[in-house]
Amino acid sequence: MRPILFEAFGFGVPTHEFFVGLGVAVAGAMYVFEARRRGVLSEQTGWVVVGALIGGAILAKVGSAWRFVGSGSTTSELYLYGGRSILGGLAGAYFGAIVAKRIVGYRRSTGDLFAPAVAIGLAVGRIGCFLTEQVGTPTSMPWGVSVSAEAAASLPNCPQCVDGQPMHPSFLYESVFLLIAFGVLWWARDRLPTEGLSFKLFLLAYGLFRFAVEFVRGNPDLAFGLSGSQIFLALTIPLMVLMVVRTRIAANTAKPIGAMT
Repeated sequence: MRPILFEAFGFGVPTHEFFVGLGVAVAGAMYVFEARRRGVLSEQTGWVVVGALIGGAILAKVGSAWRFVGSGSTTSELYLYGGRSILGGLAGAYFGAIVAKRIVGYRRSTGDLFAPAVAIGLAVGRIGCFLTEQVGTPTSMPWGVSVSAEAAASLPNCPQCVDGQPMHPSFLYESVFLLIAFGVLWWARDRLPTEGLSFKLFLLAYGLFRFAVEFVRGNPDLAFGLSGSQIFLALTIPLMVLMVVRTRIAANTAKPIGAMT
């Protein structure tokens, strides 16, 4: 556990926030690079990014803070310790981009611009999660990681964080998956037959992977032996499949996809 990454000008730089910020910067640079390469970098596509960031920030916080409602936590505790939900952030960014596109009147799909950018940005951000949050469930695999007694005591609802108990590095699993996804998306960025399909395929692949990795993450069960994230995914993965199918049907019938991301 490394809550403070380094000291700068007398101030401690929080590890989680540093890697989240770095991930956003990397994703932004990748988006600009791809938009310029495709010849669509403009004020309109810039506003689409703003909409995605605002929507993502709002739902990322809501997607995590809801767990603290009714727990007696104060408003400041909700803000400081509520965390941020990646799933909520992705959903918020998706809808934020759609709203922004409708406001500025941008009709083309931007999914192909976002897909590799989001994958590499999340891969970087998850390093901060690995260094500061609950690691995973106990494991006997040789790559299991453990935390100190002091760190274990600072993690709530984590009986598996007992000093010396190796645990699955679940966030590293996710970073590796996201790096592979980035490589595939980068390779396929000019090969997919349908505009905007890459982002929907990425969301579907990430949703399936996230559902599986939740079994070794150590999040508490909410119902039916599943965590809150898994229940959310069980409801939304069918919608992601429909999005992919709809995009392909729209392309095959030569109908415009409209403002879909």
